[in-house]
Amino acid sequence: MIVFAAIMPHPLESIPGIGTPESFVAIKKTLSAFEQLARDLEQAAPDTIIVISPHAKMDPYSFIINSESELRGTFQNFNLDQVYEYDNNIEIADKLAYACTMNEMPCILHGSFLDHGALIPLHHLTKNMKSKPKVLHLAFSLMSYERHYRYGEIIQKIIDEDESERIAVIASGDLSHNLTRNAPAGFSQESAAFDRTVLRYLGCNDLASLMGLEESESKAARECGIRSIMILLGIVHGKKYKFDLLSYEGPFGVGYLTARLL
Repeated sequence: MIVFAAIMPHPLESIPGIGTPESFVAIKKTLSAFEQLARDLEQAAPDTIIVISPHAKMDPYSFIINSESELRGTFQNFNLDQVYEYDNNIEIADKLAYACTMNEMPCILHGSFLDHGALIPLHHLTKNMKSKPKVLHLAFSLMSYERHYRYGEIIQKIIDEDESERIAVIASGDLSHNLTRNAPAGFSQESAAFDRTVLRYLGCNDLASLMGLEESESKAARECGIRSIMILLGIVHGKKYKFDLLSYEGPFGVGYLTARLL
């Protein structure tokens, strides 16, 4: 049973020990939205959090499911040694792999570490939880948007098989990476309009237009969130959800979108 669904960015500047007091002020809207999501998630009391990350181990033509029994990750690449550990929901991972095979959806079970695209949302959502939920760590591919949506529908069927299992789903991803002159991917005048377009399509539930985004537009914006969002939308297909925009800002030249759907 799906009890919670949200879209979250993964700003490294939001992590104590990596970010600075100045960066915390710069992304205060995002941090406030994270705090609201954390409170809402605690009330939803999930048994498992499914996190879809653009920085997980990826295969262009298959969906990779992290099969490690104990999921571990650190920010060592960013000079922070804290270790994060979560129990993997192996049962759902195995069921999903089987369901993908039966539906001719290419997928791979592969053990790997938790990447920062997964760790940052998990840090903010679970840091105050007395009992941490299990985690299922998923990657997207470079296949079509339609295939990602269909993958989400397969995930939904697995989730709905067990009404006693409470599931939260997080689509991790940033929008444009070139909004300002000091952005990590340079500057593009079209990127701000791209982000506004994505927000408009999500806000009016215009799935057809969202799926119709040109790959050239996404590549020009250097986004890393659309495919995560497509999987999430497939997961909530047919559910009574509402796109609740909690925050959007881009002080570092990257579009940080935080929203709740369920």
